[in-house]
Amino acid sequence: MKTDKCILRTGKLGDAGEILEIMKSVMDEHEFLITLSEEYDLTTQQQREWIGNFLQNERETIIVAEIHGEVVGWISFHSPDRKRMAHTGAFGMMIRKECRNMGIGKLLVQALLDWAEANPFIEKVCLGVFSTNHRAIALYKRMGFVEEGRKVNEFKLNENEYADDILMYKFV
Repeated sequence: MKTDKCILRTGKLGDAGEILEIMKSVMDEHEFLITLSEEYDLTTQQQREWIGNFLQNERETIIVAEIHGEVVGWISFHSPDRKRMAHTGAFGMMIRKECRNMGIGKLLVQALLDWAEANPFIEKVCLGVFSTNHRAIALYKRMGFVEEGRKVNEFKLNENEYADDILMYKFV
């Protein structure tokens, strides 16, 4: 698969099954997510409702990457309901394992930043990333994100191993 065949578009309710499948497969890797697969039990219908919530809020979005009609990744942006924080939001992103290292993550983040820049409400895009996720951190830095804080030993990976939650942002 090549990224020149990659189509980015706003997610739709019909993507729920593929998005759910990607989420579960990434969670099964047990590497860079807070939620473990055994803790996640949303149904496809609940996933549709989750997508619907993004689509109904003008300060939120979900963008999918599609290759040959198959959803291979997605990025979602959630903005808090509180008035003093409504100018901000945070994103999460997942990409099928076999489609990583192809530039899809960069395409998704850039599409999100373009959306945020055009959105009259959003001024600051935020994220949290495991300190052990070096490839993602490098991507975010290349795209202009700056570390603004760190929650030390926020994630317990096993009995003797922890990861920090690195908080990053970019003004748009």
